[in-house]
Amino acid sequence: MKIQKISLFICLFLLVSKPSISQIIPGADRITEYLDYLKGKRIGMVVNPTSRIGDKPSVDSLLALGVNIVKVFGPEHGFRGDVGAGVKVKDAVDPITGVKVVSLYGKTNKPTKEMLEDVDLMIFDIQDIGVRYFTYLATMHRVMEACAEHGKELLILDRPNPNGYFVDGPILDMAYKSGIGMHPVPITHGMTVGEYAHMINGEGWLANGITCKIKVIPVANYSHDMEYIPPVNMSPNINTYQAVVLYPATCLFEGTVLSEGRGTMFPFTVIGAPEFKNVYDFSFTPKSIKNMSATPIHLGKKCYGLDLRNVDLKSVREAKAINLSWLIETYNKYPNKQIFFDNKQSKEIVVFDKLAGGPLLKQQIMDGMSEEEIRESWKPGLEKYKLIRNKYLLYQ
Repeated sequence: MKIQKISLFICLFLLVSKPSISQIIPGADRITEYLDYLKGKRIGMVVNPTSRIGDKPSVDSLLALGVNIVKVFGPEHGFRGDVGAGVKVKDAVDPITGVKVVSLYGKTNKPTKEMLEDVDLMIFDIQDIGVRYFTYLATMHRVMEACAEHGKELLILDRPNPNGYFVDGPILDMAYKSGIGMHPVPITHGMTVGEYAHMINGEGWLANGITCKIKVIPVANYSHDMEYIPPVNMSPNINTYQAVVLYPATCLFEGTVLSEGRGTMFPFTVIGAPEFKNVYDFSFTPKSIKNMSATPIHLGKKCYGLDLRNVDLKSVREAKAINLSWLIETYNKYPNKQIFFDNKQSKEIVVFDKLAGGPLLKQQIMDGMSEEEIRESWKPGLEKYKLIRNKYLLYQ
């Protein structure tokens, strides 16, 4: 009887102590795991508004703990997140902390030797969305490359991937390599930035096959299938959890003549164009919104289309697949199909191809292939990628 009581107690203990979603602890919040490592070093930090320790910016928090942060490097949208999408960011001095801020989305996108001369250790702490065309992966790649070239170590404070529960999409054709796709991975890569950094090193993706010395502070109590709702907006236009989950599918519309909702307070959750006036009842009108979208496509024009704000996110997660039906449907209903994949926001007509990882997806849609047929064409590439990915997973 005594042994049975002890066994029951152990079972109950394991049951209540099993990690839950609410117990996920990002690497940055695990201060005791890395604070001593920072002592006596001059620190450079690659951060943005998602870089938090508790409810405060990680830069502010570490400065308060006596860490010698000599420089901050800001990616797209800036260190404090007050710059709109695609807008070049200037170097500055942070008015709150007095720390020098160097832009990696302005005159240069990669730290130079001079920028790193007074830095002993670099820290990368940015929340990623888990999608190939989100620009922070390119920023991390360039920072890793600069650190490798100039003998600096990179400490990565890892964070959960809110779209890390599935791997899907065409693999990037490296002929279409750009700032919105630098590596031969699918649209949703299913990795955290810490895992992804190991893959960049391990697969020799840095210039000349060099490797960056990295140290990853992992997320505690986390696995890829857990739902994770980021506590801070990942960018000015990713301002809802609905947008986070729909982004793998709706960002593809940035390569079309349709609005993906920029210029509204609900970007990436609505799709439309003026030409759909007699097709759809739902409508919205893109406007110029400071720090979000200065000149969105179809500015001031009433757009008709799809309202995805009430799409059931549980069903999206359960599908574990990028939704192509919205893209196929709107292409089929658009009156002038010859210009559908030319968004007129670039001198090039391959914006969609860069997002999709090559011209094949565009051609498949134009040829009338079904969603199932298109997915079938992805399988060989995805199977090969998953074998590569498995080598670098930190969270099973």
